[in-house]
Amino acid sequence: MITQRLITDTVCRLYKQAAIKLPDDVKSALKKAEEIEENDIAKLNLQSILKNISLAEEKSIPMCQDTGLPIIFVKLGKVEVENLEEAIIEGVKKATEETPLRTNVVDPLTRVNTGNNIGKGIPQINVELSDKPELEITVFPKGFGSENNNKMKMLLPGEGIDGIKEFFTESVLSAGGKPCPPTLIGVGIGGSSDMVMKLAKKALLRPVGTYNEDPRLEKLEKELLEIANSTGIGPMGLGGKTTTLDVKVELADTHTAGLPVGICVQCWAARHATEILRDE
Repeated sequence: MITQRLITDTVCRLYKQAAIKLPDDVKSALKKAEEIEENDIAKLNLQSILKNISLAEEKSIPMCQDTGLPIIFVKLGKVEVENLEEAIIEGVKKATEETPLRTNVVDPLTRVNTGNNIGKGIPQINVELSDKPELEITVFPKGFGSENNNKMKMLLPGEGIDGIKEFFTESVLSAGGKPCPPTLIGVGIGGSSDMVMKLAKKALLRPVGTYNEDPRLEKLEKELLEIANSTGIGPMGLGGKTTTLDVKVELADTHTAGLPVGICVQCWAARHATEILRDE
């Protein structure tokens, strides 16, 4: 059995790691953006971001004051697991205290802070079933400087690819410098209104610089990235070559009468950490 204690300790460790250390693929993309930048202000902004990342690792402190809303992705395979939900909740509490993390979770109406990053429906736990003999846990702390710039639209089927591109362009321009670019952008297509936003968010877990295996979606990812960077919004919204480091597209089939599209924006601090546990 994969014990409750092991899951709790794993979630705590992953949350600390995600808050403090940016994944290597994101760091490499930021370094490349700095190398090719010709705008002095944009170059300075990217250098400041890279220095921030380095100092966070060196001092073992969160790279951003907004340590995010606790979102957990779980792939539950053919293993016996003890008290999964309770274990994850305790892991978030433990990480909040030990890292420490800013307490971000509040009642949406009264704005009263829960004080431990736990609340009604939070952490958000997304469970996907798997045939593998393992439990995969991904901690994805989502800051709201970027989350506040997400968009969802129920397009009509006839709007097609052109409609998706138009909505994407509107979303990038509307976000401007608010989500602390250079961003990563996940795009969900299909499913239902709630499913399409989850697809967009899950897309952000794929490594920077990789493409969807579906040739149609690979082509669309490249086209959308070009659209985003052609805006000239640039790092921190002050102009430059790189507004977006990468665009990821995920697709699900949908109803004959609809074309849901979701846009999930992530700031340069594209934090997430994953570990696989096995019943040995």
